[in-house]
Amino acid sequence: MKKIGIQGVKGCFHHAAVSRYFEGCNYKLMECSSFRELAISVAKSNVDLGVMAIENTIAGTILTNYSLLSEYNLKIVGEIYMPIQHHLMAPPGQNIENIKEIYSHPMAILQCELFIDAHPDIKISEYSDTAAAAKYISICKKKGLAAIASENAAQEYGLEIISKNIQTITSNFTRFFVIKNCYKQENDYFNKASLIFKILHTTGSLSQILSFISSLGINMTKIQSIPIIQRPWEYSFYVDIIFSNIKDYEKMKKQIQEIPCIHQFSIMGEYKNGRIRSL
Repeated sequence: MKKIGIQGVKGCFHHAAVSRYFEGCNYKLMECSSFRELAISVAKSNVDLGVMAIENTIAGTILTNYSLLSEYNLKIVGEIYMPIQHHLMAPPGQNIENIKEIYSHPMAILQCELFIDAHPDIKISEYSDTAAAAKYISICKKKGLAAIASENAAQEYGLEIISKNIQTITSNFTRFFVIKNCYKQENDYFNKASLIFKILHTTGSLSQILSFISSLGINMTKIQSIPIIQRPWEYSFYVDIIFSNIKDYEKMKKQIQEIPCIHQFSIMGEYKNGRIRSL
């Protein structure tokens, strides 16, 4: 039975992502209080795999998680896109007029900005995780407290949903990486890769690399710059690519390192393109 690490507690969106990705498999869920704790657990093989959020269609990229993947040399072996639906929940017998304070993760708060703005008298308090916030108000059993979390969290902790689907944008998805401490493909088939490279500060260097990738008919789906710690104004570039011909990809891997402006290049993972499922 595999041990799967997540950031958060049972009922959180990471838990939902694990349930979707490993559907039909036996696994033991290991809860971590932070993304760094999750990264360390994967790096030390305290868990077999980890599931880590990397970006959201509303809140954007979680830059610190890219840094954690590099810091602990973790490899990406899969991905999944999950629809995110936020609900306001409280111990049974309350309504929105009773609520004085809402607890949730900063990302969830950001994703429900319009709902929160419509209730300016309610205090907003950040919590380590959406499901942990739900668990907290369930244990407190104090009137006037509510949490923003998933439907699973409401069921898990015996709470009543008093406002459904309060996220600002209906089509709200979070992308999760499945990570491991050494590279070993979980599946024989892959058509997507995540790359990281550093480039010399010369005119047109980034354009040169991107043009080379494009010339091979490889589709670049994301590019993200991350500041290099202790080296002000220097950046690492994280790039996701999708390809239909493995020969084109192998050619790219070989030839990209011969481009003079490439300072460092490595592959963070090769995996199957995750399919976005409709809400």
